[in-house]
Amino acid sequence: MSDLVALAKRLISYDTSDREAMHEAAGFIRGWLEARGFHPSEEGVRGLPVIRAERGPEAAPTVVLHGHLDVVPGYPEQFEARLDGDRLLGRGAYDMKGALAAMLVAFCDAPAHGVRIRLGIVSDEESEEEADRGSDHLVDSGFIGDFAITGEPTNLHIGVQAKGVLAVRLLVSGLAAHGATPWLGENAVLRAVEIFRAIQSLPFAGESSELFDRPSINLGRILGGDALNKVPDRCVIDVDIRYLPTQDPAEILGQIAAVPNAEVMNTFTRPPAVVDPESPYVLVLRDAASPHHRAEPRSLGRDGASDAVSFLRVGVPAVEFGPIGGGHHGPEEWVSVASLEAYRRTLEEFMRVLPSRLEG
Repeated sequence: MSDLVALAKRLISYDTSDREAMHEAAGFIRGWLEARGFHPSEEGVRGLPVIRAERGPEAAPTVVLHGHLDVVPGYPEQFEARLDGDRLLGRGAYDMKGALAAMLVAFCDAPAHGVRIRLGIVSDEESEEEADRGSDHLVDSGFIGDFAITGEPTNLHIGVQAKGVLAVRLLVSGLAAHGATPWLGENAVLRAVEIFRAIQSLPFAGESSELFDRPSINLGRILGGDALNKVPDRCVIDVDIRYLPTQDPAEILGQIAAVPNAEVMNTFTRPPAVVDPESPYVLVLRDAASPHHRAEPRSLGRDGASDAVSFLRVGVPAVEFGPIGGGHHGPEEWVSVASLEAYRRTLEEFMRVLPSRLEG
């Protein structure tokens, strides 16, 4: 087993959907970097760890390797990483502890005489918080560069766009009645499902763009009913919409607000990510990844939201770029072991050739 795979397995072993485990994992990462002669620092954002480290000359082009330590909840066995052929399975293997392990190794091993490398690791990428986010803290504190790479899943292609987030909480009202005579009431839970189906049929849901077939619309939570023998007269649903970079979230919200029998209680938004696919940094990264593809690496759009927007809002071009895998947020999440090595080599090659390519 390579040191990179062993590191990925160790990171997976921490259930970083839990705050205490996040701090334990952050302590491990700090110790791992210190053992290799680096001096990482750790800060807290809403009580969650944010790790930073850097190396290389201050006047050189600066690249930020950016990742997140947190994962969505999983079953206990998912935090016991296992190998199955080329697949490393476990919660976070693909999103994004495999990539994070490769970033850690690349940060230590990549030639840094002509480039400044910054490593920023946050613990709240998977959270629903709109303010005081770890990535915004990094950027607002000046931990930026000329280019940023966040290690989200892309199968060694380059994510130059990501959907925005519009999360909407809706209150749906019904009419209470005895559970033995449901025909005398209006079931708010059933009505909520009908309202979700109506949202799926709104005009915005049928739109597409150059890199996306459609927006993503998910019924993430449904909370309704307070007694088994009562027709529920109140239901709250949380609808997670990932909208296209070409769409206006205010227009989408207006369409939702016009759906009968639903009241918008509150919303959470994050902007989409868009970076120029012909940026010189993107082109150098594409060339560095090319040896690991049968054809050219593609510029693609990612359905998930991106912490790259923290860098983009201050004018730093930022892409998503990660190894090959599948099943993120699911029961059989995995990352390709071979692609982890390819990913690490790509990052190191990118930083090796970047200074000369920028001069040329």
